[in-house]
Amino acid sequence: MSKHIRLNAFHMNAPSHSWAGFWRHPRDRSVDHNRLDYWVDLAVTAERGLFDGVFLADVFGIYDIYGGDAGATLHEGSQSPSHDPILTVPAMAHATTHIGFGVTANLTYEHPYQFARRFSTLDHLTQGRAGWNVVTGYLDSAARGMGLAKAREHDERYAAGEDFLQAAYKLWEGSWSGSAVIRDRRPRGAYIDPAQVRKVVHEGPYYRVEGFNLAEPSPQRTPLLYQAGASGRGKAFAGTHAECVFLEGQTPAIVAQAARDIRQHAVDAGRRADDVLLYLGATVLVAPTSAEARALQEEYARYVDPVGQLVLVSGWTGIDFSRLDPDEPLQFVKSNALQSTVENLTKRAGRPITPRDMARFDQIGGRGPFIVGSPVEVADQLIEWVDQTGVDGFNLRRLVVPESLTSFVDLVVPELQSRGRYATQYAPGTLREKLFPGRGPHLPASHPGARYRYA
Repeated sequence: MSKHIRLNAFHMNAPSHSWAGFWRHPRDRSVDHNRLDYWVDLAVTAERGLFDGVFLADVFGIYDIYGGDAGATLHEGSQSPSHDPILTVPAMAHATTHIGFGVTANLTYEHPYQFARRFSTLDHLTQGRAGWNVVTGYLDSAARGMGLAKAREHDERYAAGEDFLQAAYKLWEGSWSGSAVIRDRRPRGAYIDPAQVRKVVHEGPYYRVEGFNLAEPSPQRTPLLYQAGASGRGKAFAGTHAECVFLEGQTPAIVAQAARDIRQHAVDAGRRADDVLLYLGATVLVAPTSAEARALQEEYARYVDPVGQLVLVSGWTGIDFSRLDPDEPLQFVKSNALQSTVENLTKRAGRPITPRDMARFDQIGGRGPFIVGSPVEVADQLIEWVDQTGVDGFNLRRLVVPESLTSFVDLVVPELQSRGRYATQYAPGTLREKLFPGRGPHLPASHPGARYRYA
């Protein structure tokens, strides 16, 4: 039996996200990203479409590679201003029942002691629907803002991430017994049994902790873990820790190889290949007919901001695209930024990619599947990508808000359901239980975090 396709709504608390410039579209609401009703409407629509989650990207720092400063970033609104994503989640959770929330948080500028409490609290407030997208940060602008000279080097970021996660696992999994909170209301009764709460001591190369998790155990204890690293080191990190991985790639061959690599890393780490769900970033435009969808593509393309797009790519790659000939093919340059993005645009692309290509509203500019058509045509292509690459589903990139998501929910979801390739109801339980039915709300025994569980 063919597996169901899984979906996340891929958003960011900023006026522009994956495609720069759509905030200028007359029907777009992205300038309202600082309003709670914007986020509540998004979550309610995605839940109506039975999406797994709202996946909230984030960038800590500002893109200042293009042109050597942040001028173009600010002028074009390219992921700037960038507001804190976690603060949007409680309102969305209050308005919904099932949908999950994957929140990007940069561990480099956090400490496990305070961070564990924040995400335990979020998991409580969402009734077990919280997820953390683990990122290590690569922007020098963020490092300078935090009083440092520059960001950590690529591989050192992952070494620090390993240390951070060990400390966080100890706090989430090992500090409290599941029966420590007794809430005995009798005279001289106790709220907590102190004998069932123990101090965590962690002395690692990057982080030191001595203390209890300040929050009681949440429904999932450890939030569902997302990760998006696709370099060699990033895939090994994902295979060890992540439960959901976000992939990018312009061709099925690129994506299929990345999927195989991550699943193999999971097996090498003592986990099962299907302990990891893979979501591929995709741009999807759908309308009732093919002709209407093509007309919509032409309309949207007029609002894509070429400079804003190159600002984003410059930030992701560490390459100043303002200094390049628009029609000169990109060359691989090792940088301290997103190595997998640079490799996908050069070594793995299968054809020369130019800066002009990166500013177009198409599959190259979108760095992944670019699907335009009627509901039948869109469903055909989504199914083909899943079946060819081995991914489990898609992170749908934000386009014009809210119409793009609404159209997908109203047109594509019923088509996929009619083919038996999409869920018709949510599974019960926490986010982890919905994504991995039958495995319980906590990390499975095969996950490295489970070894710290309170015995």
